[in-house]
Amino acid sequence: MRRHVKNNVSWIGYVDWELETFHGHEYNTKRGSSQNAYLIEEEKTVLIDTVWTPHRDVFIDNLEKEVGLDKIDMIVVNHGERDHSGTLPALMEKIPNTPIYCTANAVKSLEGQYGKRGWDLHVVKTGDTLDVGNGKQLIFIEMRMLHWPDSMAAYLTGDNILFSMDAFGQHFASAELFNDLVDRNVLYDEALKYYANILNAFSPMVKKKLPEIAALNLPIDMICPSHGVIWRDDPMQIVEQYARWCDDYKEDRVTVVYDTMWEGTAKIAHAIADEIKAQSPGTVVKVYHIPTSDQTEIMGEVFRSKAIALGSPTVINGMLFSVAGWLDHARALKFKGKKAAAFGCYGWSGESVKLMQAKLSEIGFDVIEENVRANWNPAEADYAAIPALVKNLLAE
Repeated sequence: MRRHVKNNVSWIGYVDWELETFHGHEYNTKRGSSQNAYLIEEEKTVLIDTVWTPHRDVFIDNLEKEVGLDKIDMIVVNHGERDHSGTLPALMEKIPNTPIYCTANAVKSLEGQYGKRGWDLHVVKTGDTLDVGNGKQLIFIEMRMLHWPDSMAAYLTGDNILFSMDAFGQHFASAELFNDLVDRNVLYDEALKYYANILNAFSPMVKKKLPEIAALNLPIDMICPSHGVIWRDDPMQIVEQYARWCDDYKEDRVTVVYDTMWEGTAKIAHAIADEIKAQSPGTVVKVYHIPTSDQTEIMGEVFRSKAIALGSPTVINGMLFSVAGWLDHARALKFKGKKAAAFGCYGWSGESVKLMQAKLSEIGFDVIEENVRANWNPAEADYAAIPALVKNLLAE
């Protein structure tokens, strides 16, 4: 159904309560999500984005009921990813001559995914405007790599609304549409997790883009992202948070992540966590067993942490596949400014610790020399090495 946002602007998206994974199975969405589409009904009726393909029939039927498809004068595609454009092919079959406004890269994205269908595509770039009537305009702002090359935002003058696409969003299903109506702690947890897992890899672009948006001198009374709730109460709070998050963010936290075969490496993981609390009671420490933990949550915790400790036993002259895969995931997210240590057990050859140290260093962690490398099971001498490891890991 349609939900009122402000004046002649409505939300007309889909709350995806049952969604459990996103980007295939890489992002776990324990609190669901939403695909937010918006309607502007001034002298011109503008549809901003659509929803994911599985919900296209519900979306189109609702759009027909609420406004009438023949009343849509133009469509703005802020981003070509299927969770936002998936309904477009079915919609365009019904209103084939409706002009679509998007970036040049979005043309490539749409035609690459859906083929060249003869749609009336209009390329826009930062600063271009679109008159919607009653003295109001949409101003387009390219948001390249936030988080795709085709991404852009659209700003509605008069109402001072920034339709920010994936930036400033959360995977968070809520019947309440606005940030002031939901639990603030839950909202910030999901916003941070979203940033860590989707946008952190592009933090240099975020750091560059935020001043560019500020330089446009556009008053922002509301930020309408494409996932999660709308920021209407102090909307700039999330922009200010992004400014912190994009600048090698860390808190007084340490995350211990590991996998184990016969529990020896698990014992070391727990002993490291205990020692962290002993040496620094104020430091928040979390321990995660990689195969049985929520990977999205782990990466959110790593993002918040000033340091990590990573553990794996040696198997077939290497580390466990789960740990190797986790390291590749961490590489993709491009964490910076964080320390790391490695630990693990071995029976015969014992390469895992050195391999983890090398990989952690390669992907951007500041790896300390201290480690725990226990033969068969951790012995008294191995546990005795943990305080020095922790001391260096906590050192500023």
